[in-house]
Amino acid sequence: MRAWLLAAALSFVSIAPALAADPLRQGAEAVRDKALADTTAYDYVASLTTEVGERLAGTEAAARARDWGVAKLKSLGFSNVHVEPFTITAWVRGPEKAEVTAPFPQSLAIIGLGGSVPTPPGGVEAEAVIFPTYADLLAAPLGSLTGKIAVVTQPMPRAQDGAGYGALNPNRRAGPSEAARRGAIAYLVRSLATGESRAPHTGALNYKPDVPQIPAAALSVVDAELLDRMAALGRPIRIRLSLESHTVANAPAWSVVGEIPGTEHPDQLVVVGGHMDSWDPGQGAIDDGAGMAIAVAAAHLAGAHPAKRTLRVMLFGAEEMDFTRFAVFAAHQAEIPRTVVMGEADIGSDRAWSVALPAGSLTHPAMQAYAAAVAPIGVIMSPEPARGGGDDIVNMVQAGVPAVAVRQDASRYFDWHHSSEDTLDKIDKAQFSQAVATWATLLYVVANSDIDFRALAPASAAAPASAPR
Repeated sequence: MRAWLLAAALSFVSIAPALAADPLRQGAEAVRDKALADTTAYDYVASLTTEVGERLAGTEAAARARDWGVAKLKSLGFSNVHVEPFTITAWVRGPEKAEVTAPFPQSLAIIGLGGSVPTPPGGVEAEAVIFPTYADLLAAPLGSLTGKIAVVTQPMPRAQDGAGYGALNPNRRAGPSEAARRGAIAYLVRSLATGESRAPHTGALNYKPDVPQIPAAALSVVDAELLDRMAALGRPIRIRLSLESHTVANAPAWSVVGEIPGTEHPDQLVVVGGHMDSWDPGQGAIDDGAGMAIAVAAAHLAGAHPAKRTLRVMLFGAEEMDFTRFAVFAAHQAEIPRTVVMGEADIGSDRAWSVALPAGSLTHPAMQAYAAAVAPIGVIMSPEPARGGGDDIVNMVQAGVPAVAVRQDASRYFDWHHSSEDTLDKIDKAQFSQAVATWATLLYVVANSDIDFRALAPASAAAPASAPR
């Protein structure tokens, strides 16, 4: 054992100087250190939340965000800045109200789910059936909710990797249709949130084609717990709900694109992005102003000394309602063979803690240089490869583009996302800069190396999947 330890120590001593002298690692460390002190990302979000605010896709605010985004990329020196238009079915929120009418009348803090149909004029009122978990709703017999309002009050656990959101995503996405399948006339779900606020959290739903579409909204955490307490008293609960929303067919939407051309291989693309649209109750600061800012600042820093490969930034225009992935694929599928890698920042503004790389690349010298550069700022390399990489790029990834995923600490993120509390003050500047440094260093290494992720991928690599939204 002593002989083995001595050999290992001598091996490390002989390798360490070589690693330290690696120009790629040296450049990566310089980018890392510059990013840690840079304010580009924070200045970006401060400007966005002040000059634009919320940016619901398909609205006038989204058009202002488009123009703002073009101007910002140009001001930072990006070239080939352009707008990529597409059309969507826009969903527009109207007045919303909910209240308990019996046995203890009081108002409820709710917010309509994106894509929900409106209630009939004047709203609906009915007995509510409270389900402590989504599994309890699924166990309810067909027809058992006829004429009633289904309510799921399952709490979401806090987790560094945000796993609770993925696990409970069906509560919001599929819950309305499952309630309708059992006869319900409306659906309420406890917000997919980890805070203890009375601000409800919205998000998209997905109606199933074989059941009626019923109005659906999210309850604040506080009000879901109120209904749990009422239900525990064993008396019938009646709720009145009114949602006034409408849709706009063929509404315009846009993604904004900018590049830093490569000096040696301009046809090879290293792509990073964040989504420009946001839900309407807040400012869209952490979802996804922060992600956009990370992508823009990281590419700006990585390309400060022109890289060998082209760095492309994409500000995706309609992520929250699941439209951009199709538009990106339609516009860029011809570029799949020359797209080296894609990544999307969309998990807030807190520090990065892990990076998932394309399958088979973890031991490549370039990725080892990257791992060494970000280890001092608390970032580890995941032993598992990246999967979808992000909602807006998943169709490109499923078609063969390698993906990277920078995992940020999501412990606080779901306290605020999709709510009126998604505001600039939630950004911790030091954590934000660390996340930018993690991305910027990665982009620098990939854009200045000859790494070919496709050649490194094992033949058995599984098809990637999209993260739940």
